[in-house]
Amino acid sequence: MEILIKPIITEKMTSQSEKLNRYGFVVARTANKLEIKAAIEKMYGVKVDSVNTQQYVGKVKTRNTTRGMAVGRVNRSKKAIVTLKQGEAIDFYASV
Repeated sequence: MEILIKPIITEKMTSQSEKLNRYGFVVARTANKLEIKAAIEKMYGVKVDSVNTQQYVGKVKTRNTTRGMAVGRVNRSKKAIVTLKQGEAIDFYASV
């Protein structure tokens, strides 16, 4: 099972990574905090201090089209905010 899906690279997360040493990831919905911590330590070679998770419920979206109302759903997701130990850092752009 793939635990880490992708990193969250936004202006807010970049600011937190510089100031608070916190990084965000979209993770599998079935992953728990211990699995997320182990996956990040293995993939990036850093020491994790704490992991906070957030569950997002898929919302129902509607829009008007020429054929009537189109109803859809946004997928559910789970995010993990990881705080690294002092002196550790992750460079997402090193392999680019």
